[in-house]
Amino acid sequence: MCGIVSAIARHNIVPVLIEGLRRLEYRGYDSCGIAVLTDGAPRRVRSIARVEDLAAQVEKAGFASGIGLAHTRWATHGAPVPDNAHPIFSRETIALAHNGIIENHEALRKALSAQGYTFVSQTDSEVIAHLIHSLLPASSLEHFSARLLLARARRQYGDRCGRSRSASLRDGGDPAAIPNTRNDDVTQCKPLKNALADAVRAAVQQLRGAYAIAVFHSAEPHCIVGARRGSPLVVGIGEEAHFLASDAIALAGETERFIFLEDGDVVELTADTVNITDSNGARAERELRVLTSLHQIGALGPYQHFMQKEIFEQPRALAESIAQRDTFLPSCFGERARAVFERIDRALILACGSSYYAGLTAKYWLESIAALPTQVEIASEYRYRSPVPHPDTLVVAISQSGETADTLAALKYAHALGQAQSLAICNVATSAMVRQTALSFLTRAGAEIGVASTKAFTAQLAALFILTVTLGKVRARVAPSAEDAYRQQLRHLPVALNRVLALEPHLIAWAETFAGKENALFLGRGMHYPIALEGALKLKEISYIHAEAYPAGELKHGPLALVTDAMPVVAIAPNDALLEKLKSNLHEVRARGGQLYALAEPETRIDSDIGLRAIRMPEHEGPLSPLLHAVALQLLAYHTARARGTDIDKPRNLAKSVTVE
Repeated sequence: MCGIVSAIARHNIVPVLIEGLRRLEYRGYDSCGIAVLTDGAPRRVRSIARVEDLAAQVEKAGFASGIGLAHTRWATHGAPVPDNAHPIFSRETIALAHNGIIENHEALRKALSAQGYTFVSQTDSEVIAHLIHSLLPASSLEHFSARLLLARARRQYGDRCGRSRSASLRDGGDPAAIPNTRNDDVTQCKPLKNALADAVRAAVQQLRGAYAIAVFHSAEPHCIVGARRGSPLVVGIGEEAHFLASDAIALAGETERFIFLEDGDVVELTADTVNITDSNGARAERELRVLTSLHQIGALGPYQHFMQKEIFEQPRALAESIAQRDTFLPSCFGERARAVFERIDRALILACGSSYYAGLTAKYWLESIAALPTQVEIASEYRYRSPVPHPDTLVVAISQSGETADTLAALKYAHALGQAQSLAICNVATSAMVRQTALSFLTRAGAEIGVASTKAFTAQLAALFILTVTLGKVRARVAPSAEDAYRQQLRHLPVALNRVLALEPHLIAWAETFAGKENALFLGRGMHYPIALEGALKLKEISYIHAEAYPAGELKHGPLALVTDAMPVVAIAPNDALLEKLKSNLHEVRARGGQLYALAEPETRIDSDIGLRAIRMPEHEGPLSPLLHAVALQLLAYHTARARGTDIDKPRNLAKSVTVE
């Protein structure tokens, strides 16, 4: 979702801001912008096109500065039009970028309007900028007035050399000389110390909702202030430079040293210093983390899209997620895991999107293998109803990023109901979710750039299977012989996935037919029904074909009315106990002229025929069979979207990390 990149340095930081936005494009956005401080006043460029368009505008404007911020916006309040794009200004003094949603923005807007503030956007973010401005001390605003008069004079008459600073830079001037703190005409009027940081601290106390913000003020050109609650924000530590970003990936190549801010933190950055205070205003020390592999992220290699690359990375991602963890030990989930696992008598899984479908699959495993009653909830719904809590419930939160707003809120709600035993399954060790749960299992899928989840989804399934067998052992439901069999299946999984990837040419042939359709139906039974849901989601996400999924047994209860020769019906046909039931359902489709596409496992005796196109899956992986079918459906969706010419890695209206409700 929305992305922030901000920097303050003793050199020109504009190229850093633009490159940071490029690295955040994968998160999804519909507008972008950049603001810098030059000649004592903020200047900005905004675009409702791609970052490349913004970069061209910035180059034309001749932007260069040692302080600035940039943003990619995913519209929530207000349409994706230039006036709603960030950075947001307040009275030509404050420049602000914001991720998140301010729930009390209407009340704040009304109060600020009464104070004389004029709103030019429909965003909730604009109230933050005006609120911060309203809380600045008068001495700071007077200082700005002097700076603004000086800046206007310079623009009109030029500097001592007869040229403005911006013109000097455009004509080849030294960017190292541009930091505003080195301008004698400006620094002789020193602002009130920490006025901006104090105003930000006071402002965030009035905000309800989620936010990550970066802000600068013309009267304090030596400082950028950031704050977060419910939306991620990271500090980058550089050489004579400091950075703020919503994702460390944005700063790849600039630094390997990061501080991940916690909820309620406010940070003040200069080119040389970092000062963090907590929600109580007390100075806070946060752990410095070194991330050395960020520079490897973003290279496509031989692939045409990141989604294709990530589909083919799944054997490696699963091998690394499984490595040294396939002995099904409670310690894989944390030091306290055994005590927790021995106590709990049920499970509650909270997730959204693909992670929710992974949870639905795990329900079949947990109940059939570990004999553990399991409830799976869509996080955005769970947090707004009145469930019956149970203190001996294991609350399992699943999220690729660990920052999914609805899942974090549902987890917090579950804790508030007295369900304290919680476990995160996540791909990011530094995420808020991992910090908020007692136990965790980190998948090792690596960064996932494509918006449609692929390798993160299958890594989650592997983690949930390991959790299932581990709980089964603790609960004396898994015998040693069964444990050995599960271990072998898990170890064989990367090999099996490679064999599925070898089916790509057959799935490309299917995709050529699907590309001309506008509707599709996916069918599955048992633990493969959630995989049908995931297959339908993948197709609609990136190809924009309307797709639905149903348990195959529900066909005659409504969906059969949709079946014609114009609607392809995809059936997941594993060689399991429900096979004969599934075959009966497939006959119902064929009898009505439907066009069937079956992913059939060995020994199912489902072969291509009139009205039926079958792809023979390489093998049956027992309870892990859903992972193999998921990969095949990912390839189908990818190649269908490719045939339709859609923006596969950045599908319209969608965001990678959903950090707002």
